[in-house]
Amino acid sequence: MRIAFHAPLKPPDHPVPSGDRQIARLLMAALRQSGHEVELVSRLRTREPDGDAERQRLLLDEADREIARLAGELSARPPDLWFTYHLYYKAPDLIGPAVSQRLGIPYVVAEASDAPKRLEGPWSDFTRRARQAIGDADAVLTLNRADEAAVADLVAPERLHAMPPFIRTRPRPGKRQPARRTVRLLAIGMMRSGDKLASYRELAAALRGLGSEDWRLTIVGDGPAAQQVRNAFAPVRNRVTWRGGIAPAHLAGIMRDHDLMVWPAVNEAFGMALVEGACLGLPIVAGRTGGVPDVIAHGQTGLLVEPHDRHALMRAVRTLLRRPVVRGRMGGNAWRRATGRHGFAAAARKLDMILDELVR
Repeated sequence: MRIAFHAPLKPPDHPVPSGDRQIARLLMAALRQSGHEVELVSRLRTREPDGDAERQRLLLDEADREIARLAGELSARPPDLWFTYHLYYKAPDLIGPAVSQRLGIPYVVAEASDAPKRLEGPWSDFTRRARQAIGDADAVLTLNRADEAAVADLVAPERLHAMPPFIRTRPRPGKRQPARRTVRLLAIGMMRSGDKLASYRELAAALRGLGSEDWRLTIVGDGPAAQQVRNAFAPVRNRVTWRGGIAPAHLAGIMRDHDLMVWPAVNEAFGMALVEGACLGLPIVAGRTGGVPDVIAHGQTGLLVEPHDRHALMRAVRTLLRRPVVRGRMGGNAWRRATGRHGFAAAARKLDMILDELVR
């Protein structure tokens, strides 16, 4: 089938790497894997992070022009289906529902989240529009349990489909290095204000409490908050290696050279870096937020701690620093579990089955 694809938060060909961009690309690749023709029909970004009423009004005007353009261009040969990836109150889908209705085609969304508390305040209009789009969708694909619970009141059960996050490369265990005294920790995340910066700060605080434990940390990431991140790690800077932004194709090699992934995951949806780490056999210590528990099985493939509990994070890291045998066992478990849950081929088959049933 022919599929019109749109990602209102960040288009898949955006120059700045991120987990969001990666998932959009993976979804397009999975659809093509099943023989579908996928076209990125719009690059309109509707993200409005500040609650700015004037900016929201301008985005609505731009969306109206985009709707008119797409309805005209696609009417001669309409696609079979519209597919929107990632919409929420700060980045609603302002064009997909209208274009789908005009063309008479099914409307599908993946990774939609609801925030009813935002019905009051500066994002009230965008929140209503996001909720309307979710409620009107013919199918809603959820990539983590938190979002599934949040949208359950807006979507009939038969239109709601759970789908674990996945990666394209076939999951396989990395070559683990021989046991060594200095444990190599790895953290991966964009360096921007908000939740990402909060995660870095919580990680820095937890590591400062490890005292004389023998560890080194590699940080992969870059962004406008890079200096603030560096400031947070200043007390342990002699133990930190900064790698900056790394192309996704090179991350696997870095992951294989480390012993333990650590990430507080403040308000994280699920974290694609965590999925990749698990698929490469890395044990992981992370915050119990969003869909992270779907990626990490506590006590089996890693350790989960409650959000914002820096002392619990420190204790979990210390536990695995001191237990190389446990780390090895968890890494093996992570790879075996990821093979069944996060493989690309299985995700492509499930996605194809959902859409084929919908169109038929």
